[in-house]
Amino acid sequence: MYDIRTLCKAVKLHHSVYYYHKTNKENSYKKANEELDKKIKEEYEKSKKRYGSPKITKILNKQGIKVSQKRVARRMKLLGLRSIIVKKFNHSGNKKVNDKNKENLLEQDFKADRPSEKWVGDITYIYTKETGWTYLSIVMDLFDLKIIGWSYGINMTAELVIEAFEKAKIERGTRKGMIFHSDLGSQYTSNEYERILMENGVIHSYSKKGYPYDNASMESFNAILKKEEVNVNTYKTFKEAKLAIFEFIESWYNNTRIHSTLDYITPNEKYNEYIKNIA
Repeated sequence: MYDIRTLCKAVKLHHSVYYYHKTNKENSYKKANEELDKKIKEEYEKSKKRYGSPKITKILNKQGIKVSQKRVARRMKLLGLRSIIVKKFNHSGNKKVNDKNKENLLEQDFKADRPSEKWVGDITYIYTKETGWTYLSIVMDLFDLKIIGWSYGINMTAELVIEAFEKAKIERGTRKGMIFHSDLGSQYTSNEYERILMENGVIHSYSKKGYPYDNASMESFNAILKKEEVNVNTYKTFKEAKLAIFEFIESWYNNTRIHSTLDYITPNEKYNEYIKNIA
């Protein structure tokens, strides 16, 4: 094994030149990492510590910073940055009804070619110290995964899901023959809810009992909501929780959060692109 001076002499290069370029290269690489770390931490904090290396890499690439996901993941590990871990919680209590004559028309086809072609709905549970369990009813448009209607209350009633539907109708409008998909919860199968869907020309599709994959897009949203907001916060009051939900859905999820299934754009960007193309 030869030392550096001997090797430099063999190629007729003064050893001082080698050490100069070696030091400059190391300093340059160190500076590049410092700049990259700064951008990574900035995007990580912007996402309220919700983004991992895949999404941060996409954002940096969009900003013209050419970097691989492996490098971002490596830098995040060195910086001690990690996305929020999912905490699973199973809440029982949503009574199911007989599924006779209640077909699954969606058949796990979660793609839609235009807005108001396929909507999905669900109810999820949120705990507050003031009131105990509270309930969030959500309506999502599968075209752009946007939450187009939601309502939040202390009681899990048919009125709660009706309010969410009515808000979705105001936000986006219904189409005759469009599909609304939900589980077989008593709120969704109530006479009042079925009547409203019928009056708006909406066809009701139902998940099979105990089969969450039938409403996978809605399950995915609930997981994101719990992972990125609910499970990392403690809500003292109903009012505090409602404000947090509003900010999460309207400011973060619909308007800021990029989605891999939308090719790393936001629901609002997806919808705006559609409107622009048909104008």
